[in-house]
Amino acid sequence: MIHQLIFAHPKPGMTEEEFQRYWLEVHGPNYAAKIPQIVKYCVNTRIPLGPEPDDPMWSGIAEIWLRNDEEQIASLQTPEFLEGARKDEPNWAAFWRTVVLDTDAHTLKAGPGPGRPHPVKLVMLVKRKNGTTVAEFRERALTGHARLALDIPGLERYLQCHVRDGGYAIGEPVLDAAWQLSFEDETALAAAVDSPEFKAFQEDLSAFCETRYIHSMAVREHWLIGTEDV
Repeated sequence: MIHQLIFAHPKPGMTEEEFQRYWLEVHGPNYAAKIPQIVKYCVNTRIPLGPEPDDPMWSGIAEIWLRNDEEQIASLQTPEFLEGARKDEPNWAAFWRTVVLDTDAHTLKAGPGPGRPHPVKLVMLVKRKNGTTVAEFRERALTGHARLALDIPGLERYLQCHVRDGGYAIGEPVLDAAWQLSFEDETALAAAVDSPEFKAFQEDLSAFCETRYIHSMAVREHWLIGTEDV
């Protein structure tokens, strides 16, 4: 299963609130969700965490699940994509600031079940240190580093989404992975970020990732197709 993450920013002149509302009420249900090859589709809208930047790098993240490479290619050739989702993109998104990651997701901690609506989560983008191989990075991330994450108080679900091998076929990707740390609500997330366990987790991350590429973003989930557990 391909787990695709799409990081998006509002078009010029559109507020973040307008951008998020358009995505949830117009683009998501009327265009993207109609692409037949998409198995699951979740829109994550940015929420405040700590000091607010004047211009956030992104204001939302789409998560799309597709069964395999063949269905992903087929999805890009459908009228629902070409005449729908792609054509609608300039109406709300600054496409030149969009970042797309095709990943393989590793579930390090499963969620509490589909009965918990719209959990919040911290998404962290990372890039391995220079001189570290992809295999070394993945081994460190999925073992010792993952164990530190599991100690963070209030953590309900934990995914590591690693860029697929195909992303390295024609060069070096800008990023290697995205972490997803889910919590019950914003209060639980804020408490977790202030905990000594999270600080230890951050220190370890800086030991094997390039700190200038670590980017964190708090978001709220909105499922349009399926749920995390379906």
